[in-house]
Amino acid sequence: MRLSSVLPFAGAALLAGLLPGCRSPQPAAAPPRPLEAVFHPAKLAELDATITNAIAQNKCPGGVLWLERDGVAYHRAYGQRAVLPEPEPMTEDTLFDAASLTKVVACTPAVMLLVERGQVRLDAPVSNYLPEFTGGGRELVTVRHLLTHTSGLRPDISLTPAWSGLDAALKLCWAENLTAPPGTRVIYSDTGPILLGEIVRRITGRPLDAFVEAEIYRPLQMHDTGFNPPVAKRARIAPTEVENGQPLRGVVHDPRARRLGGVAGHAGLFTTAADLARFARLLLAGGELDGVRLFQPETVHLMTSVQTPPSLPRRGLGWDIDSPYAGPRGELFPLGSYGHTGWTGTSIWIDPFSRTFVIFLSNRNHPTEAGNVIALRRALGTLAAQAVVGFNFSYVPGALSPEPGSRLPTAAATTAEPRAPVLNGIDVLVKRKFAPLRGLRVGLITNQTGHDRDRRPTIDLLRSAPEVQLVALFSPEHGLRGVLDEAVGDTVDEPSGLPVYSLYGETRAPRPAQLAELDALVFDVQDIGCRFYTYISTLGLCLEAAAQAGKKFFVLDRVNPNNCLGDEGQSAAPRPSSPSIASLRHGMTVGELPLPSSSIAGATCKPT
Repeated sequence: MRLSSVLPFAGAALLAGLLPGCRSPQPAAAPPRPLEAVFHPAKLAELDATITNAIAQNKCPGGVLWLERDGVAYHRAYGQRAVLPEPEPMTEDTLFDAASLTKVVACTPAVMLLVERGQVRLDAPVSNYLPEFTGGGRELVTVRHLLTHTSGLRPDISLTPAWSGLDAALKLCWAENLTAPPGTRVIYSDTGPILLGEIVRRITGRPLDAFVEAEIYRPLQMHDTGFNPPVAKRARIAPTEVENGQPLRGVVHDPRARRLGGVAGHAGLFTTAADLARFARLLLAGGELDGVRLFQPETVHLMTSVQTPPSLPRRGLGWDIDSPYAGPRGELFPLGSYGHTGWTGTSIWIDPFSRTFVIFLSNRNHPTEAGNVIALRRALGTLAAQAVVGFNFSYVPGALSPEPGSRLPTAAATTAEPRAPVLNGIDVLVKRKFAPLRGLRVGLITNQTGHDRDRRPTIDLLRSAPEVQLVALFSPEHGLRGVLDEAVGDTVDEPSGLPVYSLYGETRAPRPAQLAELDALVFDVQDIGCRFYTYISTLGLCLEAAAQAGKKFFVLDRVNPNNCLGDEGQSAAPRPSSPSIASLRHGMTVGELPLPSSSIAGATCKPT
């Protein structure tokens, strides 16, 4: 049964006469239990081996694990903190760029403190606090929408043209057009937390970093958590990506947070596993830790229970519960547990039913973005639950029921016979160690849909592929990130520095001059199996341009989500000198469309 999307909340009445930092009587401490009474030693060893294997496979240079249940903790450091410019061993007190954990360890709790104090109302329009955020439907966006990623805002404000500082960022936020009516879609957006941070600043008169330091981290004794860490702590900070020959160290990796001076609601926080463990204990204890009450229990429940409408992925306020990004839940932690991840390789997952939490912090993008811990985090979530002694994860009263048709793993599904994974073209290319492309200078036609099973962008995979030189990118309709509803211009991809040539502007096909320095074109765009999308037209025009220039052409095939059981709809008239697709719903994959048989209606997909 689904929880209501709007839960009762008494606002300021909850905190009448109560201030952060006040102390309540502490219960007598229970005698400590031995580790083996709480966690199975064999599973702890398996956790160690899983992390060590991921490091050996270059998924990350190292990491810190913290697994805890009812005050009994298992924590360890693994691998290297840095590999450049000199190797450094990982230590448990390493500070990590928390990336999007900032949303739930800084932004959300700051806003909820103001909600408790009656200074912010969740269902009030954002324009009540930020009057500039109006027009174009923005006045319908509420604080709750921002916290649940249902505002309709797109994922990011643009980085071009170059800008710097809070005022410049806010001007871009005021001009953001909604891509969906508020409350109708979950669009994971960093823009919402930027606006929430500004709400905190305007109401309190203090920037977000100063507010959370005084109101959250200092009372909780989270001494290593904060924005823009001091130089004195730099030696303990895990570096991230190398830029201009030096790894970022103590400087936030996220480019928008960096332009905001290192302080933003979506990114910028640095922390340690031990400090995050204190924050997790606070939530499991209903808002109180070591006699210091920071939140009322009702506030913690509000943050960590479902706040999205029934038709949408289940999210709390800031926290993820049951969405496609909830991989760290693993296969056993029940629905109703909650957590979050960060781009740099950080994650936290908290299960209030078994009173267990698992934290894994890594700098997977050191020294490059080639590292990936998505599969590792999922495995750690499963192993963490398996390690718990004496808790039946197959029957958890109070847990949420799976959504109808949900593909997310559940405890009951773990005994099912495993199926062979479906591999798209990029997965096959990775499996073959990029052999077809070795020795070639390549141009890549792609957008935000071009990624492998672990959601590693094809751009990054080709950039780091052995003996493959990625020379240029080509952008179809809606741009390289899929966010433009206009003609697309030539630009430069900021993360990679590669030129991006438009295929949806003055020209719809690569120009001869753009192909001159290339040996081959690679196409990796997800299609929907329907003729009126322009991506397959782009594919055909690029094929013609490559043929005329004598260049090789590789199509990285992707599944057809409309299935391949037949064709439907009106037929298209054939175009001279080019095969036509017979039906509106053509039943073919992007890899089948360029074949000679593509003019035949209802071409058959052959399973592999």
